[in-house]
Amino acid sequence: MNASTSADVLCHLDRGNLPFRDNSFDQVRGIHLIEHVGDVIATMEEFHRVTKPGGTIFLLTPHYSDVNSFSDPTHRWHLSTYSFNYFFPGGTHGRDNWYSKVRMRPKGIHVTLLRIWRFLGFQFLVNHSRTFRRFWEQYLSFVVRGKVIEFTLEVIK
Repeated sequence: MNASTSADVLCHLDRGNLPFRDNSFDQVRGIHLIEHVGDVIATMEEFHRVTKPGGTIFLLTPHYSDVNSFSDPTHRWHLSTYSFNYFFPGGTHGRDNWYSKVRMRPKGIHVTLLRIWRFLGFQFLVNHSRTFRRFWEQYLSFVVRGKVIEFTLEVIK
């Protein structure tokens, strides 16, 4: 928590609930935040709680292949485009996961790659072909490196 910020409300996500009522917001935004929290599942549950049904949770985080993901000593998590599939109906392996009842659906997942790979068209392929994205994540991402991932997730209640 940074007391020198101009934020209206300061709270420590790892110490409990956000100081807002259920279903308070149409959108919750976590910009370079999720990689710092102690418990990603608890944080996503809290974001889900304060977001209205049908609202969105927007997250921006480094891709795990970006050097900045590992060079910042405050980063606890190194995430991929599949990291939040856990919360999707059907989960990551065709069945719901049991550690959380929170469900969301992806409205958008966008990866920004390093400039040279954008210029060569890899970013377009990663963002417009699920098959190519899976291939990139599994085999190419430490050569054709990502920078950041933007997640837009629709809250299901």
